[in-house]
Amino acid sequence: MGDQNVSLIQRGQKMDDFVKALLNDVEALKIMLEQNWFEDDNLSIGAEQEIVLVDNDHYKAAKIAMEIIDNLGSPEWLDTELAQFNLETNVSPQKFSGSCFSDMEKEIKNYLGSIQEKLDEKNSSYILTGILPTLRKFDLRMKNITPKERYRALMEALSSQLFGKPFELKIRGIDEMIVQHDSPLIEACNTSFQVHLQVTQHDFVKMYNIAQVLAGPVIAITANSPLVFGKRLWHETRIALFQQALDTRSSHDDMRKRSPRVSFGNDWLDDSILNIFKEDISRYRVLLSADIQENSLEMVKAGKVPRLKALQVHNSTVYRWNRPCYGISRSGKPHLRIENRVLPAGPTLIDEIANAAFWLGAMEGMAANYEDVRELMSFADARDNFNKAAKYGIDSKFTWFKDQKINAVDLVKDFLLPLARKGLELKQVDPTDIERFMAVIEGRANTHTNGARWQLRAYTRLLEETNADEALTVVASAMLKNQKNDIPVHQWQLPELSDLDIYIPSKMKVSEFMQTDLFTVQKDDIIEFVVKIMEWRKLNFLLVEDAQGKFTGLVTMGSILRFLTRHIHSGEIRQLTVSDLMRKQTPTITPDKSILEAIQLMQAENLSCLPVVKDGDLRGVITEKEFLHISYRLIKRQETQKQ
Repeated sequence: MGDQNVSLIQRGQKMDDFVKALLNDVEALKIMLEQNWFEDDNLSIGAEQEIVLVDNDHYKAAKIAMEIIDNLGSPEWLDTELAQFNLETNVSPQKFSGSCFSDMEKEIKNYLGSIQEKLDEKNSSYILTGILPTLRKFDLRMKNITPKERYRALMEALSSQLFGKPFELKIRGIDEMIVQHDSPLIEACNTSFQVHLQVTQHDFVKMYNIAQVLAGPVIAITANSPLVFGKRLWHETRIALFQQALDTRSSHDDMRKRSPRVSFGNDWLDDSILNIFKEDISRYRVLLSADIQENSLEMVKAGKVPRLKALQVHNSTVYRWNRPCYGISRSGKPHLRIENRVLPAGPTLIDEIANAAFWLGAMEGMAANYEDVRELMSFADARDNFNKAAKYGIDSKFTWFKDQKINAVDLVKDFLLPLARKGLELKQVDPTDIERFMAVIEGRANTHTNGARWQLRAYTRLLEETNADEALTVVASAMLKNQKNDIPVHQWQLPELSDLDIYIPSKMKVSEFMQTDLFTVQKDDIIEFVVKIMEWRKLNFLLVEDAQGKFTGLVTMGSILRFLTRHIHSGEIRQLTVSDLMRKQTPTITPDKSILEAIQLMQAENLSCLPVVKDGDLRGVITEKEFLHISYRLIKRQETQKQ
């Protein structure tokens, strides 16, 4: 998440000073580029490993990140993330040659092992996944933000930019998710494996455009984020979720174009890395400030290398999927990097290193074969490929060089894998590493399986046997077991319900348990209409709401029959409406309550159904059927374990 020594910026002298420092940094960078200050040999690669923490009993998010860091003694390689259920390890820069990938793998494995030792003390584990399947909306409340000034300042700054409506997600895949949230903290759903490639200043434009071309195919073969709040969405839902979570824009009838802070970009890069920084400063308001001690322009004129801190702070609040980065190497020389942010975490460590090797090899292989990719495809096609890959993953069909139409699997197998192998050979990467990690990518292509496909198949099959919460728990449990064995995802078996040793639904919230596909009526509807809906849908009750979705009552088949029994012989039956028979003072429950509280309320009130209501809005319903299903599953699991 960048430099922690930042704060929320307000209009005034502090804002003016920071903007002046930002402009100085751009001018200083311009001079450094003109005078060829940048490192052009011993080029390195690096990575940032994000993980999500879960408890071992329920496989739900464990908000213990700060405790783990403290218990490890706050090592330099370990850092916080936005939410208290995430951590990030920073991998040492590796010279891009020889055993760099197996060395990176060993380093990350050592870090993760140290983290797991402390997690064991908390009966918890880490999971490598783009989005934790068992993550719940209420895990993303502001109380779960990591207690550091940078994160809170960033959330407040983004909220202050909001154009008059709550943060809203609208994503459609197999299922559809339309949900509002009160803060951009929902971005914390995302967990990634960010890979850095150092490039020379003279190759930066060429390499950056190649990175844009490769983004779509790389997402397709690596996708690992299809499940959010029990919904089957995009294969790499991180892409849509990240943009929408930080999207402060509003719709207008004049179709004014506003760019989101999370972006693939608007065109090919021309001329220089400066073009990106200038565009991002021009388009996006400054959100955070920092205490700038150096005058970068004066330092450059004196022959000293500046940190360009103001530029780095602003760059950290603009989220390009291929992000340009400035840094200072151990040698004291400045350098330029491309940070690949499209790769999700997981499914296993070997999968992640294979993803990194594939992208880095393809970058170098394409650079050796093609002088300018802009001559081979349009930017519109590159961006369209990126969007299609996020939605459809390994099932995508792309528009490739010279308008060729090709599916993701054939593109990877026939074009990109040979190119990646060549690129790794050119960098003199150990042949054993090349074969080991490229075999993982080839295995995914041959089996048409990546993390997203596996999760979708597993979850869909489990839903035929049980409720969403148990299905998600089984998926998360199976992911953790496979990760511990470091089995690449294309070799994973689909899980069974019996694979889960313990399932304790008592921690479930009403929001995870309730039915949301509701059939409702309004108070002015005639009873004949109500009876027909009950008959067609095999229901014994219907919820009553008004035109704005506010809950107003409940009408049951029992109330209809009781009325008819009393009045059928008196000849008093008239044209009845829902308002004549509905129960207006119906007990309700809010989505954040536990299912134990729901059971207690239903027992106390002798209810067969319990409407779920928040702020007057009808959100769902709980019925006896759901409890019977859970009871059946628990009894069956208990009997199986006895055998």
